[in-house]
Amino acid sequence: MRERIRVLIAACFYYSGLVKLAHWRIRRSGKHLIILNYHRATGKNLRQQMYYLHRHYRILHLETALEELYSERKDKKAPDRRIPLVLTFDDGYRDNYTHGFAFARELQIPFTIFLIPCYTESGCRFWWLEGDYLVKHAQASDVTIDGRTYSLMRNEDQVSLARLIDTRLRHSESVVEREAYLEFIRKSLHFSPAITMEEDLSSPLTWAEIYKMEESGLISFGAHTLNHPVLSCLSDPEEVKHEVQACKEVLEQKLGHSIHTFAYPIGKFEHFGEQGLQAVKEAGYKWAFTTIEEINTPQSDPYLLNRLPGDIEQHWLVMASELVGLLGIFSRIRKKL
Repeated sequence: MRERIRVLIAACFYYSGLVKLAHWRIRRSGKHLIILNYHRATGKNLRQQMYYLHRHYRILHLETALEELYSERKDKKAPDRRIPLVLTFDDGYRDNYTHGFAFARELQIPFTIFLIPCYTESGCRFWWLEGDYLVKHAQASDVTIDGRTYSLMRNEDQVSLARLIDTRLRHSESVVEREAYLEFIRKSLHFSPAITMEEDLSSPLTWAEIYKMEESGLISFGAHTLNHPVLSCLSDPEEVKHEVQACKEVLEQKLGHSIHTFAYPIGKFEHFGEQGLQAVKEAGYKWAFTTIEEINTPQSDPYLLNRLPGDIEQHWLVMASELVGLLGIFSRIRKKL
């Protein structure tokens, strides 16, 4: 019911012309760049969102948009004065290829995927999906972890255990520690794989899929660390540097060209900190992206660029209003313009 009300309000904003007026106000207030941060690429709402964005925004390649944002040159004859917007997808899920790439070709719109090379190489399930997956496919009927016994026949115990696993993985002080804990959980749950990753749209992209997307000229790729640790949780500063630098090196070797863009895992400052920021600068990236929910201006720090969340469950009318500050979490943007 609550979502229906939001859609109704958003429809009023859109069909009354308020969204169009808000667009005009943003354009008149100076240079701006909206960067959307998606992860998955499935669902009918995403298709409708892409149609809306394609019609009302000037969707650009990431690096092209950034060069334009920071350029001092003013092209008064530019025929397309729509607000510039960039689409990004973090992690590199397989549905970015099966669904996202299909949208890109259909509408001829570009987007960027930030990759985690070690998952592309191994094909393993992303660690943040493991807690829920392992618990649901456990062969054990109960298990004792950290002094508490969980009955896996009870839904509330399944939820609690999955949350515990995710928390422990998220706060691991090294990738080795994280993988060791995962192996401990698998053995404790008597886990054996029940689903092949080949047919799972949440599995990582393969190199073959990545190469095909890049060949199209529509899809570009950036770095997202080697193994997607929470950088601020790593205890060894050298591991932070390795995750950031080696990711760039692997991608450049695999793709055959320089990689200039980096997205911080999770993405708020507390998730990467000053140490992560410095590692990105030292690695030679030109731009780096957070998940801080703001729009970008020429005054934005190129190593702390903002991204608004892309929600594949959201109705396109709600998204249309939120992007210009008429609804929800983006209302504060309107106050700044």
